[in-house]
Amino acid sequence: MDKLPADLLLEILSRLDNSADVARCRIASKGFNTLYPRLRSINLQYTSQILRKNHTLSSFKRIFLNLISNMPVVESVCIGVGEDLKLALVDIVNDLYLIDEAFVRKWLPRVSVHLKSLSVSNFSYLRSSHSNVLKLISDYCHNLAVLKLKYVCLSLHNLNPMPMMTSLTLDSVNLLDTKLIKLIKCVPNLEVLNLIDVRFLGDPEIHHLNLKIFQLTVSGPLFTLSLITPNLVTLKLICKCITSVHIQAPMLSHFHLALTYLTAFVKDRIFENLKTLTLSASILSIIYGFPYTKTVENLTVDSPRSCNRYDLISIFTLAKLFTVFPKMSSLCIKSNAWWVFEASYKQLDRETLYLKKGLKTFSAYLLLVDPSLTFSCVEFMLNQCIEVSNVWLLIHCDVDSNVSKSFISGCMKRWPGLKWRWGNWREEMEDSILD
Repeated sequence: MDKLPADLLLEILSRLDNSADVARCRIASKGFNTLYPRLRSINLQYTSQILRKNHTLSSFKRIFLNLISNMPVVESVCIGVGEDLKLALVDIVNDLYLIDEAFVRKWLPRVSVHLKSLSVSNFSYLRSSHSNVLKLISDYCHNLAVLKLKYVCLSLHNLNPMPMMTSLTLDSVNLLDTKLIKLIKCVPNLEVLNLIDVRFLGDPEIHHLNLKIFQLTVSGPLFTLSLITPNLVTLKLICKCITSVHIQAPMLSHFHLALTYLTAFVKDRIFENLKTLTLSASILSIIYGFPYTKTVENLTVDSPRSCNRYDLISIFTLAKLFTVFPKMSSLCIKSNAWWVFEASYKQLDRETLYLKKGLKTFSAYLLLVDPSLTFSCVEFMLNQCIEVSNVWLLIHCDVDSNVSKSFISGCMKRWPGLKWRWGNWREEMEDSILD
């Protein structure tokens, strides 16, 4: 191995995603050991494999410090505790605090000049006091562009501006900034902001000139959300319920909204360029809570399981859906919303629609509890939407294969001129394509 050219050895090292493998290569080869300081990134994760080799987190930290101390230029650092170790490490949590200020001070200052990307994933919320890690980052890392922090109680006291930062992800964090005003103020050029499972938010006010992508996921309800972002293109909002949503985002084109109930959008909403919309809400909210939006071309609808679907059967009709989103060219109905649609079809008189033009693509997530009823609903959809040419139907993985094959054969025989795509789906898993 040591006889290989230095450039080739360096190329091999640079292709190793895990720095633990780099450490092993250093032991196995003098050539690797000589060249590894020329690497510019480190990715070290405390995994179950490391634990099985009886490496404590203290030794893991020493390995990390040893690796990083011999690298003169470090542009990317990713360090974390694997999700698979939560149960295994519950008895030794005192040693698992990767965002400990004393530990961070041992390595952050020496790499900060060149550091452009930083990701630290802690074990969990290990301490009641709030970490000053963000303050340290704002003190030292003046060229940092991408930051990800996970599992931390985060203090935002006395932050310095971070004008070079363009992407910030805070995952499973506690924030002492209920309106997010302090956080937004210190990142004036931020373009991507992901706040995932953020706790202790009050009424967030996101007023940001340069923000283009924003994701907000909270486990509880929000009373109000104020979002004034003139350059925002993509918005993903997930929570239980919102009393009022104030959005001024004239460039918004992709919107994913998942919640149980939506009371109202404020009157000064702006959706002039909204093209793709994913709505997971009560059918009542979709029909009556979301504003009339004539720009939406690609619509996906679903209903949370927590909703009382029987109370909504009389509400979900295609006519009402097309009334709110009249310019749809693509419609996808997820499983819970499709259940409501089937129940509406079964219990009510068939609604009379004018022949709907404009819809080209239709897809649905099916359970096939009653294949004949599902077939009738698909038939109704295709008879009303006369310009549909592409149909993608996904059948739940637990449906008997003979039932699936019979349903697929019946559809393709009934509508041979359509372009069909078939697939499987299961909760919490990615869809798979059959054709």
